[in-house]
Amino acid sequence: MRLPNDPFRRIRRRRFLASAGSGLGLCALPSAPALARPVAPSEAIRIGIIGCGERGSQHLSDLLTREKMPGANLEVTGVCDIYEPRLESSRRQSHATAHRDYRELLDRKDVDAVVIATPDHWHARMCLDAIATGKDVYCEKPWTRTVEEAKACYHAAIKSDRICQIGSQHTALGAYWTAREAIAAGKIGQVVWSQSSYSRNSRGGEWNYPIDDECSERNLDWEAFLGSAPKTVFNREHFFRFRKYWAYSGGIATDLHYHKLAALLIALGGGFPLRVTSAGGTWVHRDEGHGSPREVPDTFFTCIDYAAKHSVVLASSMANRDALPDVIRGHKATLRFGSSVIIRPESDYLDDFRDENHGRTQLRLSPKPRDEHMSNFLACVRSRRSEGLNCGPLLGYQTMVAIGMSVEAYRQNKVLVWDPGLEVVKTA
Repeated sequence: MRLPNDPFRRIRRRRFLASAGSGLGLCALPSAPALARPVAPSEAIRIGIIGCGERGSQHLSDLLTREKMPGANLEVTGVCDIYEPRLESSRRQSHATAHRDYRELLDRKDVDAVVIATPDHWHARMCLDAIATGKDVYCEKPWTRTVEEAKACYHAAIKSDRICQIGSQHTALGAYWTAREAIAAGKIGQVVWSQSSYSRNSRGGEWNYPIDDECSERNLDWEAFLGSAPKTVFNREHFFRFRKYWAYSGGIATDLHYHKLAALLIALGGGFPLRVTSAGGTWVHRDEGHGSPREVPDTFFTCIDYAAKHSVVLASSMANRDALPDVIRGHKATLRFGSSVIIRPESDYLDDFRDENHGRTQLRLSPKPRDEHMSNFLACVRSRRSEGLNCGPLLGYQTMVAIGMSVEAYRQNKVLVWDPGLEVVKTA
């Protein structure tokens, strides 16, 4: 029951709904604040959490644990969610001020940085608003839902002095940074093609998360959830299982392939795609009997060609967990990932490989030490050195362009190309 003086309902309703219903409103952003100075180790970094669902609550628990560490100088000062049970639970856990409207949290002077862990279709708007109000941003992957949104967020980030980390935790794995150095040094020759996948399997079907039967329009702000998405009647399945629907997510591509591609691009030296095509379908998990059957495929493949003359193949299924290993194939050698980075030459280049590597017939390289993802973000917030981020704006943008194109290539059944001059997607 909603109490008469319920603080979670004291929001600036008109302001919220006007922005939510108007898309990104990219031209309305205020100019960025003045250049920020490094944060002294003795100063606390004050953080707000926007989105307190499964992922957001994980971040909250992690940050509250960090708060208690000696010398952490970290404080969670605000939490925000549009679903009252989640918000109340997070408020009790953190003792932070609770908000239903994320803009109230962004307006606060005692919030230096925000963690955005909302459904994908809200990432861009919230990231842009956070940058505009002078907050550093840790935004869960995917950075945005579409290519156009990623372009807007990238340019806003680089024009500001804000630290912006995209929450693709695979980019914190040292093996990809080791591979980056080896490939740049010519250890495998010209890169030809790479592969990766992220597969799962369950009887109930992926993204069929539990639904709270107590959820209703009395305790969930349905209009706020929809935001700029197409208007539809209240539907609990859309809220709790948003990854199954195109209006809020890109399914496998945005939930899982973003992780894998961002890490591969570190090893490959980055880059925007040249062309993208996709295939797949809903072969098993058709959600018969559900009020809202899934729209995204349970099995998905994409091929991404790069201007640097190599291809990346991403192949994943939510109906069989036997995934492809991460492999980068060069003209002269192949690089594989495990507990170490292993490079083995092609037979035609074995003698050359021995000559270049002191007689060895393979290389086994140790992963480079790399800070865990949130630790990396907090360190960069203190130093103001965005170049130290595991997954900063450029990598986040390059990854999202390819991922967004893969979704649209599948949905349109077309081959799509990237125009690097105009930064737009075109049909081949």
